[in-house]
Amino acid sequence: MTLKLQQYSLIIAIGLATTAPAFADNHDPYEPYNRFMYRINDGIDRTVMTPVARGYQKVTPKPVQSGITNVFDNLRDVVSIGSNLLRLDIEKASTDLVRVGINTTFGLGGLINIADAAQMPNNKSSLGDTFATWGWKNSNYFVYPLTGPSTVRDAVGDTVTRVYSIEGALIDSEGWSWGLTALKGIDKRAQLLVYTDGLDMAAVDRYAYTRDVFMNMRATQVGGTPPSAEYDETNIDDLVPADNDTSTPEDTAIPADDTSGLNDATLQPIDGDSAELSALDAGQTAVSDIAAANLDATALPATQDTELAPAQYSDDLALLD
Repeated sequence: MTLKLQQYSLIIAIGLATTAPAFADNHDPYEPYNRFMYRINDGIDRTVMTPVARGYQKVTPKPVQSGITNVFDNLRDVVSIGSNLLRLDIEKASTDLVRVGINTTFGLGGLINIADAAQMPNNKSSLGDTFATWGWKNSNYFVYPLTGPSTVRDAVGDTVTRVYSIEGALIDSEGWSWGLTALKGIDKRAQLLVYTDGLDMAAVDRYAYTRDVFMNMRATQVGGTPPSAEYDETNIDDLVPADNDTSTPEDTAIPADDTSGLNDATLQPIDGDSAELSALDAGQTAVSDIAAANLDATALPATQDTELAPAQYSDDLALLD
């Protein structure tokens, strides 16, 4: 069964890569499917993953949570070694190898993150980053089942690394392998609770909001083209009256020295508008923090003229929907 699932997953990944439409201006040509999958992911997250993650946080001691997080972080460094080798970045691949060696031996199998404590560079890179280095910088938005925001490029890479996962290579038992995968998802979801709780404060289209923030951050990291915004096409000259048209309608003009009609209430913002603006700010901060947490924003972002900045697995976006 596992072999068939691996084969089907690879076929889907190859299909995505070979049949993807041209790069769209809004980066979302699959929007009908993406919104459909977003609703499914969001429903599963609210009814299953979030309650389980809260329970995990409540009953699991902090040192145990840190140890579990460190173990999976160490396994991601193993994946990063291969990705950086494929990118022919020997320096970063060597650093990843040293990190794995130190954390696995002196860190008791990765339970203690000695490499971070020693301030060693954290160069986590995914197969999607490798594809971007090879030239596939721009890719359309794609909502991955269960894990959420991704791109076609990253989805292809993530599918390969999930089918041939490090966890599966280390554990021969199918049951234990699935259990380890579930624990990995719960641990990552618990880390994101502090960020996703803030999203509910924003009275916006959460799908579009998450998509735009994610795509802008991913474009910055791989040196791609960020999504176009409507306001970018607005000509400011169109908003300014012509030089020969400086008249002001008499019924709307207010003399500069006449403030008798204004009072403190007039000058104060409407409470509803102020609350909505605060909610929007909170939502944008939450989405940015989620993307940073999952794409390893500790790495310096790159532009098209600089070296590609690595990102953590987008498979760990972990149901932010």
